[in-house]
Amino acid sequence: MYKVDLSSDPKEVAAIEARRNREKDRQSRFFNVRNRVMGVDVEALNNQVEERKLQEATERNKEAAYGTKKVQYDLIVQMLEKEEAKRARRVAKKIHDFRQQKQEFKNRCEVELQDSARFQGIPVQFQGFPAQFQEFPACLSDNGPFCGPASMQCFLGEDLDRASFLRMQQQQLRYNLERQLQKEQQVRAEEKYADMLSHKLHLAMDMQAAQMARLEESCRVAMMSARANVNKAQAAKLAEQQHHERQCQQEANLMDIEKQITSNLLTENPQVAQHPMAPHRVLPCCWKGMTPQQRADIRKAQEAQCHEKEAQRQAEQALDNKWASQTVCLAQAALELEEQERELCAEFQRGLGSFNQQLAKDQKAQQNYLNSVIYTNQPTAQYYLQFNTSSR
Repeated sequence: MYKVDLSSDPKEVAAIEARRNREKDRQSRFFNVRNRVMGVDVEALNNQVEERKLQEATERNKEAAYGTKKVQYDLIVQMLEKEEAKRARRVAKKIHDFRQQKQEFKNRCEVELQDSARFQGIPVQFQGFPAQFQEFPACLSDNGPFCGPASMQCFLGEDLDRASFLRMQQQQLRYNLERQLQKEQQVRAEEKYADMLSHKLHLAMDMQAAQMARLEESCRVAMMSARANVNKAQAAKLAEQQHHERQCQQEANLMDIEKQITSNLLTENPQVAQHPMAPHRVLPCCWKGMTPQQRADIRKAQEAQCHEKEAQRQAEQALDNKWASQTVCLAQAALELEEQERELCAEFQRGLGSFNQQLAKDQKAQQNYLNSVIYTNQPTAQYYLQFNTSSR
């Protein structure tokens, strides 16, 4: 035979190489002291990673929910602020309209009557002045805010607007008096109208109360008469019903008496108590008692039962005596068997003790032989290198 070089199968080579790589990985895991002694719980680490991811996802969801709620609250706050601003504008507008309509400048109590240019036009002495000077009030003293050091306007004993001031004061006084009179007249008219309405209301209430009293009295009388009629009718009906019931009760009593007299209930006929469908049965409602023949039959049956019971008792007593004697025999046999068993156990224990002693001597001799002959050489380093060479 000649040696021929044949190409190896690639699949087989790949399988061998894969097994070698797996064996190297296995040896690296097994021969790694730290991993082998301390250990790495991969499942616990994966669980920790999953818990961490779940916690981060939960926190992100919480943050997103908090952001959504914050946006919603911001929108609500903006809406409330807008509503508050609208309400403030409405209130301010109502106040302004009320002041424009109800609190005119000329009707105020704190109006400055000397400032005639505010509500009655510009005085005559200032009508020729330019517009920017006509906007200023009349200078009635030297301490005005529009007067300089050399702008003396009023002198001792001089009053430029006294006549107009007195006239305006009289007009204001007349206007206040007229308003007071109007208010008093209006108050009196309102009080009078209220008194009239109250008087009319009292009259209407009195009339309605009287009418209700009359209606109530008429209703009470009608109800009393109707109740009396109903009571009379019920009394008559009840009397008639009681009379009818008494009559029916009397008729029933008479029929019962007649039936009891003519029926077989009070007779001594024994055939009355016999059941029509079952001759061996009786009717409890009509049964008058047993006949002398029936009593004699019952006594005979009782005596026969007593004799039978006595014979049965004697047979049971004989059977019990037999069982008692058999039980005593079985107990004696059991005692003898126990005695034999104890003797056999003692003999077996003695043989087992001698056998164990001989076996102990043989084992001791074997151990001495191993210690003195076999286990005398010391192991070298080459002996320990043959271990842990494979992961299998």
